[in-house]
Amino acid sequence: MQEQDIWTVRRILLWIEDYLGKHGDENPRVSAQWLVGDALDMTRMELLIDPDRPLTSDERAVLRDYTRRRAAGEPLQYITGTTDFRYITVKVEPGVLIPRPETEVLVSEALAMIPAPPRPQDAADRRMAAELYELNGRQQPEGAEASTEGERAELLVADLCTGTGCIACSIAHEHPHVRVVATDIAPEAVALARQNAESLGLSERVDVFECDLGEAVDESLYGAFDLVVSNPPYVPTDVLGAIPDEVSDYEPSLALDGGEDGLSIYRRILAWSRKALKPGGGLAVELHETRLEDAAAEAEYAGFADVRVHDDLAGRPRVLTARNR
Repeated sequence: MQEQDIWTVRRILLWIEDYLGKHGDENPRVSAQWLVGDALDMTRMELLIDPDRPLTSDERAVLRDYTRRRAAGEPLQYITGTTDFRYITVKVEPGVLIPRPETEVLVSEALAMIPAPPRPQDAADRRMAAELYELNGRQQPEGAEASTEGERAELLVADLCTGTGCIACSIAHEHPHVRVVATDIAPEAVALARQNAESLGLSERVDVFECDLGEAVDESLYGAFDLVVSNPPYVPTDVLGAIPDEVSDYEPSLALDGGEDGLSIYRRILAWSRKALKPGGGLAVELHETRLEDAAAEAEYAGFADVRVHDDLAGRPRVLTARNR
């Protein structure tokens, strides 16, 4: 075999980058690394460390298909079938909205609204203290055990418009004392969110229901939720025509269109959250950068307190948080 016939990691990366660049990819190097890393099951660092690794014929066939699809504009996440989100990796499928980096900010703000889990060393310290009391023949002060149990009590969270389940799974993954009720109106999203919860070992604490917002939630739970979080459809209808083709051609409009002013679903979330949240419970919603001022005013009018707006990673207003009165 001639040396020029051998396709190595370096050679395929350069070829795909050049090809995608000529077909309009705005970040062809990143795309090439993403596709090659997935096809070869290698991290970006491994690609750099082992650039002379030869490709098998099967790997080359996979990359031909990947490159063709990417050159046509298909999102990378749909091609590889997964994406990283905060500290987890979730499955992604056509017909379900792809998680965005700005939604990681939503999760951060949502987690900040509920009690943090006790640190492992704190729990160990309490156990040690209890043992010392026992060894010394003394009775532990009344209420010490109750405070430990209180911190471990299950917190109830609703994730409306869950999509892939990335928000619900991230919150459950990062906070071990949370139970999440996740909902979506799209059956393909519900199926995918259930798959993600199962593959991440979270299905016992993340329940996924197919319904319109909170319709499937038992009314006996109204007033019991500690947090409602949502990344609803929020793009104003007249803005939809200006979004990139990669989004409009491949991602579901049902998960994007927020109505004339981008707040039609949000208003329904406000109304449901007022009933579902306990007093002092938190609300965290991701919205279009042009609508946060109006959204904050509507939250205050609906009866929420401590209404705040938070910027995304690009410095644009993106997330609204509030407390139920």
